[in-house]
Amino acid sequence: MNKLVIVKSGGDIATGIAHRLYQSNFQVVILETALPTVVRRAAAFAQAVIQCAPVTVEGVTARLAKLDEARTLIECGLIPVLLAEEPQSVEKVIAALKPVAVVDAIIAKRNIGTQLTDAPVVIGVGPGFTAGEDVHAVVETMRGHELGRVIYQGTAIENTGIPGEIGGFTLERLIKSPADGLFIGCRQIGDTVAAGDIVGHVGDIPVKAAIDGVLRGLLQNRLIVETGMKLGDVDPRCRREHCFTISDKARAVGGGVLEALLHLYIPCRDL
Repeated sequence: MNKLVIVKSGGDIATGIAHRLYQSNFQVVILETALPTVVRRAAAFAQAVIQCAPVTVEGVTARLAKLDEARTLIECGLIPVLLAEEPQSVEKVIAALKPVAVVDAIIAKRNIGTQLTDAPVVIGVGPGFTAGEDVHAVVETMRGHELGRVIYQGTAIENTGIPGEIGGFTLERLIKSPADGLFIGCRQIGDTVAAGDIVGHVGDIPVKAAIDGVLRGLLQNRLIVETGMKLGDVDPRCRREHCFTISDKARAVGGGVLEALLHLYIPCRDL
């Protein structure tokens, strides 16, 4: 029985999905870009690309690999992370590995290339997909009552641009770039910060936390960023251990993806 699933992205939400699928005895391959812009790096398999070394999140290890190494790593109990930035590269990986499912967890708020024909089961994560048109199912990513719900006809809730409330804060939790330029961080994920603390610079402009809390995420150093781009995330709950584990949101979305896959996979199991 084919149990291989390709997850597009190694970000924190995608990591929650990949981890849930792996723990449910699916074989997982992650596709990522050469310069990941993931903020919650300490709980993301994309870190395997950033540091060019194996990364373990809650007991599951992922490793940067080439396409011809993927199946060997899977047999060794690892999650291969493959570089596939262009549509042609993604198509090549899909054609070579023939997955039973493709999960688009890029969270781009739009579909940037996923098609119903990519695999017997195709799942879109968050807004930008329409179940029944470009994917077989969509999993809701909006915090609240609908989080993790599987949609088999229609779309997820439209992106509002306002993150879910945590500890009474929404937009204040985010650290965004004040300008275009090169980002250099000066604090570490897991550090306790106060409102006004400098966590890095874009060029000569300081980047500051807006609230007290723990620095749950921070973009990797030496990336070129644009004004308004998300650079970091402060968690007002001040639980340092949360920085290094899968979030409640990622775990809920992962559960939704698993539900959709099992629901849709049964009729496809002989393909």
